[in-house]
Amino acid sequence: GFAAADFAKPHRAFSGGWRIRLNLARALMAPSDLLLLDEPTNHLDLEATLWLESWVRKYPGTLLAIAHDRDFLDKAVQQIVHLEGGKATAYAGNYSAFERQRAEALERQAALHKSQQLRVKEIRRFVDRFRAKESKAKQVQSRLKALARMDLVAPVLAESPYRFAFSQPRKISNPILQLDDASLGYDGQAVLADMTLRVYPGDRIGVLGANGAGKTTLLRCLAGELAPLGGRFTRGRHSAVGYFAQHQLESLNLALSPLQQLAALAEAAGGPRFTTQAARDYLGGWGFRGDDAARPAASFSGGEKARLVLALLACQAPAVLVLDEPTNHLDLEMREALAVALQAYQGALLLVSHDRHLLRRCVDSFYLVANGRVQPFQGDLDAYAAAHIEAAARPGRMSRSQRQPKRDAQTRRRLQARQRQLETEMDRTARAAAALERRLAEAAAGVPPAEYARLAKEHKQTQAASTQAEQAWLEAQAALDQLDGQAANAASS
Repeated sequence: GFAAADFAKPHRAFSGGWRIRLNLARALMAPSDLLLLDEPTNHLDLEATLWLESWVRKYPGTLLAIAHDRDFLDKAVQQIVHLEGGKATAYAGNYSAFERQRAEALERQAALHKSQQLRVKEIRRFVDRFRAKESKAKQVQSRLKALARMDLVAPVLAESPYRFAFSQPRKISNPILQLDDASLGYDGQAVLADMTLRVYPGDRIGVLGANGAGKTTLLRCLAGELAPLGGRFTRGRHSAVGYFAQHQLESLNLALSPLQQLAALAEAAGGPRFTTQAARDYLGGWGFRGDDAARPAASFSGGEKARLVLALLACQAPAVLVLDEPTNHLDLEMREALAVALQAYQGALLLVSHDRHLLRRCVDSFYLVANGRVQPFQGDLDAYAAAHIEAAARPGRMSRSQRQPKRDAQTRRRLQARQRQLETEMDRTARAAAALERRLAEAAAGVPPAEYARLAKEHKQTQAASTQAEQAWLEAQAALDQLDGQAANAASS
């Protein structure tokens, strides 16, 4: 992606994303048998991430990668090594397979731990009861030795360390933000032009586009940091913006602790201050517990700073959240907690992210920033990725409008094939669930509890698989309906 004019520039002249590209280029071009990638997708845009994903799938050597991008892990690896408690455990399959296997292992561990704790209590009761009796001394010693030898199963500590939510807006304008025939740029030079855009309550908008296309420029304007060069930008009366950008990590007062930052924020807003305990409880939900809540931000890692900025935004009850790559530096548990919190947030959301999982979970419409324009993107994230991969594979062959009918036909065939597979799966799981229901009815009075519990669990899993297949079928049908609507609109125009 480097242009000829970039070839002679020094390394320090490039932004973080372009430095990552340069580091990757140096690593990938070197012939190797083993490729070690430590967070390769941080600071990359979605286009570069898709390119890297495609490249590593074709890499003939051994790849060992650390990444917090679950879509990248799902498509690029066939084994997960999980580090926990000083041990490494290998799981076959991609990240989604690891999650399923890990959940099952934790469930078994919880059951085993519960059973073991009952046995421990039983032994201790015996020891406490007969410790003073000489006639039982050998039995007591035997049980104490058994207790010492017992390989205690650790209790399951699988719950996320994060428990937080974004404060809901108390009042919200309709529309919240408006751009009319606006142009945006710097030093009088337009980066984006002829923009008309509305942000309404409840909007969940993902902003797509390559690095340098102008996504951050658009978000800075909507956040009130950049005035338009031309046209009009209008904010509603109740349109408080919660803005997250990478530069805000650097603008934190590094001398202050999270507790002090929270108190300063409340004082600046003129609202009631948190009590010390309420502040500790709130920050604890964001992972700042104990001494961490009183530690200066200067000692924090990039991930901790990002969590602190988000925590300070979340308590301000904004009408709209404008988030520019919020997941850089965040671990998978924090990304999942952020997705859950954003789903529950009732204000409007504009999100730029290369984390496809977060985009799928949290947005329902897209704008594409490209060629100096901002326009609605008709399609989902998979359609965008497919269009980008196709364009990269055959540059200059056809314009996007010329490729659209062919791509729509390919998408239609893929969706219809997917529906046929899902129909087969729904039939299979329905038959399996019916058979299990009959077995459960027959076994209700005549099998051991453990066997009945096993059958009930299998029935529940089969029903869940059937529901999942049905939901996927409905999503495929919705996508087909959308294609039909686009085709009808194109024909009428």
